[in-house]
Amino acid sequence: MSQALEIDHCDLNIKSNTSSHHTDLCGEERLIVRRGQPFTIILHLKPGSKEFTPGETSFTLIVETGPLPRKESDTKVSFGLRDSTVDSEWSASVSNDPSGNTVSISINSSPNAPTGVYSLTLDQDGQKASLGQFTLLFNAWCSSDAVYMRSETKRQEYVLAQYGQIYRGTHKRIKGKPWNFGQFEPGILDICLKLLDENPKFISDANEDCSARRNPIYVTRVISAMINSNDDRGVLVGNWGEITDGVHPGTWIGSGDILHQWAESGPVCYGQCWVFAALACTVSRALGIPCRVVTNFGSAHDTNANLMIENLYDEDGKRMSHDDSIWNFHVWVDSWMTRPDLGSEFDGWQTNDPTPQEKSEGVFCCGPSSLTAIREGELTKKYDAPFIFAEVNADVVDLVRLSNGETVQFSGSTKSVGRFISTKAVGSDDRHDITHQYKYPEGSKEERQVYEKAQHRNKLQQRGVEPGLHIKIKLAENMIVGSDFEVHAVLTNNCLEAKICTFLFFATASGYNGRQGESCGYTSDKVEVPSGGERHMSLKLEYARYGSVISPDRLIQLSAITIDKQITHYHKAEKTIVLDEPETEVKLVGEATLNQFVTAELTMLNPLPEPLQDCSFTVEGVGLTDGKPITARIGTVGPSQEAKASVEFSPNRAGSSVLLVNFDSDKLKNISSFINVVVKE
Repeated sequence: MSQALEIDHCDLNIKSNTSSHHTDLCGEERLIVRRGQPFTIILHLKPGSKEFTPGETSFTLIVETGPLPRKESDTKVSFGLRDSTVDSEWSASVSNDPSGNTVSISINSSPNAPTGVYSLTLDQDGQKASLGQFTLLFNAWCSSDAVYMRSETKRQEYVLAQYGQIYRGTHKRIKGKPWNFGQFEPGILDICLKLLDENPKFISDANEDCSARRNPIYVTRVISAMINSNDDRGVLVGNWGEITDGVHPGTWIGSGDILHQWAESGPVCYGQCWVFAALACTVSRALGIPCRVVTNFGSAHDTNANLMIENLYDEDGKRMSHDDSIWNFHVWVDSWMTRPDLGSEFDGWQTNDPTPQEKSEGVFCCGPSSLTAIREGELTKKYDAPFIFAEVNADVVDLVRLSNGETVQFSGSTKSVGRFISTKAVGSDDRHDITHQYKYPEGSKEERQVYEKAQHRNKLQQRGVEPGLHIKIKLAENMIVGSDFEVHAVLTNNCLEAKICTFLFFATASGYNGRQGESCGYTSDKVEVPSGGERHMSLKLEYARYGSVISPDRLIQLSAITIDKQITHYHKAEKTIVLDEPETEVKLVGEATLNQFVTAELTMLNPLPEPLQDCSFTVEGVGLTDGKPITARIGTVGPSQEAKASVEFSPNRAGSSVLLVNFDSDKLKNISSFINVVVKE
């Protein structure tokens, strides 16, 4: 038996390794590396120890992950020294210092290794020495990794960017909400790994679960299930109704606070789709899976999987069915990976949705489903392709049930679902429209074929229904929350004869998920419209009426319906408006300097004709507020008065960052703003 090396200590060479592995933003407290890429550790030998001699000295390295490491599961791997490392498997090579005091070991992990926390052990003929621990992540920079992304600018955006924009509103009034993903903030990676360990699959079979963490398809599906708390001890509780406890979803401006709360005390109250999606993005990027947040405007929720949204009304225009719905917007995430289970043509972006809507294989999760499969209508490809296809492609059919029990279609649309599908642009705060990735472009050969089939189907369905009346809803110029304004419905008769009908025009408070609230305006009249003529109807929306019933999303749905019961003709137009929010002014007093306090002055004018109670400003920024939101409470702000606050913070990282600001009160929520901050050394 040859004499063993006597090791004084092992230097994990954290600063150099994390720099080359793009994990330096996680700090220097521990070694975090990406798979399929070599990293170097340095053994410092005791004085008088035998020197390392190539060809004579040998040892074995052992890496282990999970509570039950096993060679059969690839959660325990032993490997010896080679002349040089190889890219395709765990391997190691050695170079020694001429002085003989140190030995440098280059270790290359397998690009298909399970991700997670590993222990590293050196074995010299049965004499084992622990060299420390390291965390292994997916690697978008490694061409052999399933999450490999060719473009460096896209890797910077979809893996490393800690700030983003989440789009909300309606397709005609799209507004970005700034968000701190904060995946490299202190403690976040540990919480993401804890999330994987809390999932029921790990609890039932830890060995199988840890082994499966090599596969981004599996990990993404676990993330989708664990972000919501419906089936497990997941992160976030969803609430789309009246909120009397917990935190309103519109108040959150970053993922870090939610994840820390979950790690400390379990499921957090409350979230809605954009919060679920933002958390999934944070966890995915923290684990190394490229991810983007996506908003679909006019998003269908098809409950019976027939790829249609069916709205059923009675003869008076009252909605009878509420199973299917169209959300003004819905937010999910796309993750980047190969799909060996489907075939290489389905590689690339995969849609997955952590908002709990429908169960998938018995669990509230959705995806990952290939965008290629969605665009091509390949609905047999897993996971959950039909549901996601309907979200962006469903036809809308409006039906009226007559007093004799007969059901008649009176309207429909093949274009109102899946509009302006949006994500933040790479390298800028601009909105990037990715509708073409989910659907063929308007006017293309493929789109024409689909359109002609849909048009033919519509003609068959609508045969016998006389066209001619058209309704258009026109909005006011300024519709800021708190003001009174008028909206108008215009009824045009393109028939050869005059038409007499009942003309209804009403307003209803709405949630972004399509849920109808209380009425906030109504008018009706029996009108005669000459051939080629128009009739106008005005509806005044007064804050005194809508202020108490609108949701924090500030959405009002306008509906105009014409009814001619004699010949069973119904026509309808709908439009959802988003009331404008007041501007928040954010000013820094002086320059932002590393580790020195700087003050942000915040100002917002109360636009309401009544006081705001429980007012507060919350600020948060990566590298600015130490990973935690800072809240300044200012109590009551009178009507047409300014809400003012000063918030002091000490930046802990030099360079460019973004300070997010959120205003909250009893009557105004979701008021977001931000400024770019450059922190000097």
